[in-house]
Parts: sequence; structure tokens; C-alpha cells
Amino acid sequence: MTMVQHLSVMAAALVVTWLLTPLVRLVGKRWGIVAHPGGRHVHQGAIPRIGGVAIFGGFMAALVVRYLGERFWDWPSAITKRSENVWALLLGFALIFAVGIIDDILDVRPGQKLLGQIVAAGVVVAMGVRIEFLGDPFGGGIILLGLLSIPLSLLWIVGFANVINLIDGLDGLAAGVSAIAGVSLLVLAQQSNQYLAAVLAAALVGACVGFLRFNFNPASIFMGDSGALFLGFVLACISLVGVMKSVAAIALAVPLLIIGVPLFDTFSAIVRRARHGRPIQEADKGHIHHRLLGRGFNQRQTVLIIYIWSIALAFGGYAMRWVPTALKLAVFAALAALSGLMAYWLGLFEAAHHDDDE
Repeated sequence: MTMVQHLSVMAAALVVTWLLTPLVRLVGKRWGIVAHPGGRHVHQGAIPRIGGVAIFGGFMAALVVRYLGERFWDWPSAITKRSENVWALLLGFALIFAVGIIDDILDVRPGQKLLGQIVAAGVVVAMGVRIEFLGDPFGGGIILLGLLSIPLSLLWIVGFANVINLIDGLDGLAAGVSAIAGVSLLVLAQQSNQYLAAVLAAALVGACVGFLRFNFNPASIFMGDSGALFLGFVLACISLVGVMKSVAAIALAVPLLIIGVPLFDTFSAIVRRARHGRPIQEADKGHIHHRLLGRGFNQRQTVLIIYIWSIALAFGGYAMRWVPTALKLAVFAALAALSGLMAYWLGLFEAAHHDDDE
């Protein structure tokens, strides 16, 4: 599969998202589907929050382009291969998008939203897109998971969706981090000849970049849960049909490193709230982007710092996949030290202001 084909998919997603976003922004304003300033929000004025509609539209349009290429232009089969459970993925994507857009419009309860995420993930897992084995880091070979593959795969997909959603706190942050992760997964999938994963990654990257035109600071539209949950869900599925098909023992760690910043942010939030006797699900102003803003950086500088951190971890994930075994531990130690220093400098595990403290 050539890079020209991937760029065609990426360009289709970018252009359609770029064209749809102003229309979606107008609808959000007219229907009053907006995010208001205050609390944990750092923006000024009411901003439409249904940008996920444009991201979803651009992503799906890119898959249509890929389908046409395979049917009429002799492109290698990726989404037309029956063995890849493409329809299960598409249904899962549609369901998670529906969960997000309903929440953007109606503000559903957290439990209801989580149930919807589990249903969407369950559709994908039930059709065979799951973590079926792990590489044995000690004896070589593989460890078959059996029935454990179902809960582990559900946790994997729902977890990815939520860590991207949790980091969606500044203009351009979630879209940029998702694009960086998408590029990393695209490269790994292409090198592993996992064509479906590569196509999905190309479509995701294009949609994110097209949306960033309107979402980077100062943003005129937010992606909302319809965008953030969708992006995290798609990244999880890409890792399952791409990187996780490797029998390498390190395969599980690679996608985790690629989304390392939002994952680390979520982990530190759980530890922070538990340490200080606050409910784990309670929102606060202790996330990475809040801490960087508190250090005196502006929004753009904060987002760029997190981009750089994400790129470093993505390169680390790539290195963990391909470097000789003797170097894997050194790479992991260096990345852990980098993240640990950032956590200490930012005070991520220390008490933070809460919405009711404002």
C-alpha cells in the first residue's frame, strides 16, 4: 500500500472536516449547543461544542474514498476484506459517536454515558476485534487470554476513549495529541502490513488536522464528547487491529506509550484524588494543562509543550517496537524518567483546586 494512497485518504478527511466545521459551528450557535466559560473551562464566551460532527463526517468520507479506490482503482484491499470485521468497527464508531453527540446536546448522566461506551465497545469486541493474546516477556511465545480477552478488550477501548476525553481541556489539545498518536500508529501499521489499521489511522489524522484549523487557540469550536470519545475509541481500535497483532512481548506497551500523555494525566488524577480523599470521578483543576497554565504558560505554549512531550513518547513507542531487546529497557527507563520529572515539576500528585473551590 503506497503512501500516495494514505495521503489521499488523509486529504479527503482533512478537506471534508475543514468544509464541515464552519457549518457545524453555525448549527451549534443557532441551537445553543455551546460550552460556557467558568469552572474548569479557561475559554472566554460561549463556544459551540459539537465539532465532533465534523470530525466524524470527515473520517467517514475518507473511508468512502478508500472504498471507491479499492473497488474501482485497484487499490489493495483493506476495508473491503471481509475477514477484518470492518462492519463491526463502523457500527462501533457510529455508536460511540452517537453516545458523544447525545451527551453534547443533553448532558446525560456519567453512568449512562459509560454504559453507552461499553455497548459500543461490546459490539466491536463481540465481532472479534479484541486482545486475544499477549507476548510472553519471559519464556517467549504467546499467552492466550481465553475469556479474559473480552473484559480486557472492553477496558482497553473504553479506557482509550476516556483518556482522550479527559485531556480535552485546551484549544487544540485533544485533536493535536490524537493526530500525533495517529501518525505513529499509521507508521507502525504500514510497516507491519496491517492495512486496515493504516487506513483508519490516515483518516483519523486527516480529520484531526482539518479540525485544528478552527480548534487551535483561539478556538471557534470545540469537539465535545462526540469528538473526543470518538477519537479515543478509534485509536483503541487501530491499536487492536494493528500493533496488538504482533506477538512481541512489548506490543501492549507500544500504544500505551503513544497515548502516554493523556494516560499519564488520567493516572495522576486518580492517584491525586485518592490521596486527598476526593472522589475519583470528581473534576478538578490539577490536570497537566491546568498545571502548565499555573506555571505561567499561555494556552498555545501549554499545548505545544504537551505536543512535544507526546511526540517524544511516540518516538519512544516506535523505538520500543523495533530496537534490539537490550535497548528496550533503556528506552522505557528514559521515557519514565522524563515523565516522572514532568510530574514532579508540575506537582501532578499534589492537591488541586476543585470546581466547588472557585
